[in-house]
Parts: sequence; structure tokens; C-alpha cells
Amino acid sequence: MKFICRNKAVDLSEPRVMGVLNVTPDSFSDGGRYMDVESALDRAWQMIDEGAAIIDIGGESTRPGAVRPAVAVELNRIVPVVQHLAAASLPVPISVDTRHADVMKAVIDAGADIINDVEALHAPGAIDICATAKVGVCLMHMQGTPDTMQVQPHYANVVDEVRSYLEGRLATCLRHGVSRESILLDPGFGFGKTCEHNYLLLKRLRIIAGIGMPVLVGLSRKSMIGSVLDVEVEKRTVGSVVAAMLAVQGGAKVVRAHDVFETIQGLKILRACVAVDR
Repeated sequence: MKFICRNKAVDLSEPRVMGVLNVTPDSFSDGGRYMDVESALDRAWQMIDEGAAIIDIGGESTRPGAVRPAVAVELNRIVPVVQHLAAASLPVPISVDTRHADVMKAVIDAGADIINDVEALHAPGAIDICATAKVGVCLMHMQGTPDTMQVQPHYANVVDEVRSYLEGRLATCLRHGVSRESILLDPGFGFGKTCEHNYLLLKRLRIIAGIGMPVLVGLSRKSMIGSVLDVEVEKRTVGSVVAAMLAVQGGAKVVRAHDVFETIQGLKILRACVAVDR
């Protein structure tokens, strides 16, 4: 199984890690650390050396309650970083985490290979932009918007509803010309879900994987980890890696992580354990 994104491909015969690179002042975990191009480039190369198969760049914090920046602000944050990473001929695809069609077009022109959208390409024109450019896409489930999503999220059955939503967005994207081999599905841990909803999704992730598409999960350092461990964001690495390994056992093919080195270590141990049964 391969994930095709423009002229690059990610081999998903084994689980892979997507490294998080936020170029924002207010992201919940690493906000403000990689705001200038040089530090962002250094961090990207560090994550690649640690084993990241994709670098995911974010210019808008979508943490609960986050204020949506103007498109011009997001563009000023992301485009120079994408341009420099593309010019550096990174050996892995460049992903951009955005929900704005204008930003999608600009970063694709700048060299991005993947669009990772928390709104699953709902913005007018977004699907056509991605289909025309033949970029990879990640379609995520979110109930509400970042500023409202954690205000009493409610489901009759969270797993069934998330699966149904993702199946619907997948079908829409396929109808509009996005290649099946260029799509990842993300159940959206922490996006319009209580702690219990998140752990039900994690426990029953195989139901989401049963759609038959590669699944991406973003669990790294989130409140679902902090609420169980009762620790600050910077002390959630161990819990994040454990949760990521559970997700992989549940069928996830891509793990989005801040702590790439530690997550790669976890995958190596899991792989060694699986190998002895062969």
C-alpha cells in the first residue's frame, strides 16, 4: 500500500510517522518555537533524521477555543517555510495543515505535496484545488469548529458517526477526482469529542480502518493524554507513544507526532513483537 502525493509516495506497508512542525505563536504544544524559517528548517531535518516519513506544517492553531487568524497571516507564516523546504529537496513529502482554500492553492504552488484539513475539504473550491494538483489529502472528522467543538460534544454513537462522516467525505472527494491512493482518513481525536469519546474511538479504531482506507491518527500530547496522566503538555511523551502504539494495533497507518524519535522507537518495539509470530 502506498500513499501517493504529487510525485512522491509514502510506503504504508508498515506504519509511518508524520512529524509536527507548527509555525504558530499559539499552538498548544510547540507554539512560538519554530516561527522563523531557519529554525523550522532545522527542525524539519531533525525529524527526518529521526525517521519521520512526512513533515506536517501548521500555520493556524486549531486547539479548542483558538482564534482563527486572517488568511494573510496564515500565508505569511507557512508559504516561506514551504518554499524553503521544497527548495531543500526534502526526501519526504511536505504536508500543510490548513482548512482554507486560498492557503491550499498558495502552498501547493510553493511546493506542498499534501493538504491535511481538519474540515475535510469542506471549503468552497478545496476539493477541486487538491484534485487538480494531484496532492495527497487527509480528511479529518470534527464536530463543530475549533472555537466551539469542545462545548458539550454529543453523539448517539461516536464510532459509527465518525465512520459515516468519513465515508461520506471519501465518496465526495472520489466523485470530484481525488485519487483513492491519495487519501488518508483521520477520526479527529480531540476535535469535538469528550475524553470518553476519544478513548472509545481508540479502542474501536478497527471499525474506522474497516472503511478500507489508510488511517492517520493525531494523539500526540493531547488533552486525552493529559487528563488520564494529570501532567503538563511537555510531560505527555510516554502517554502519547503508548496511545500511538494502541492506534497502530487498531489499524492506523500514519501517526502524527511531536516526539518523532520516541514514536519511532515505539514502532520498532511493536514491529519486533509482531515479527516473532511469523
